[in-house]
Amino acid sequence: MSDIDIVESLKRDLGAKALEVANPDRRRIFVKVAPADLIAAVTLLRDKYDCAYLATITGLDKGETLEILYHFASTAASLTVRTEVPRTAPRLASICPVIPGAIFYEREIQEMFGIAVEGIPDPRRLNLPDDWPEDQHPLRKDWKHVRPAEVIPGGKS
Repeated sequence: MSDIDIVESLKRDLGAKALEVANPDRRRIFVKVAPADLIAAVTLLRDKYDCAYLATITGLDKGETLEILYHFASTAASLTVRTEVPRTAPRLASICPVIPGAIFYEREIQEMFGIAVEGIPDPRRLNLPDDWPEDQHPLRKDWKHVRPAEVIPGGKS
């Protein structure tokens, strides 16, 4: 199946759920969906387009919105599902019921971007220390690093 065939098939299968389908480069296809249609799009990719392998999930702080990109790989192409949530209400459904291996990426998105992933089986932190402040998300553009005071155990700071 060629890239053009995949794009046309995705447009037909997703219908109005596909806000945008693009083919920016050879074997690269982007599909943008609303957050409410994310699970349906991922299920379709898994069941019809042989995209059960989720390579990673990445995020992008776009100012007023936070974009989440789900990168799938198949033998035909690399498909990226993009969706955006507002910065003021960053909530998104977990895709773990469809792709169980997404859990680590979703845990990382939660802590690094402050996006609440609803329905995630294990919402514990993944990379940040347990005492990290709840409202600090290091991959947001407005995050400012404040170096903590250095304390030498048993000595003076």
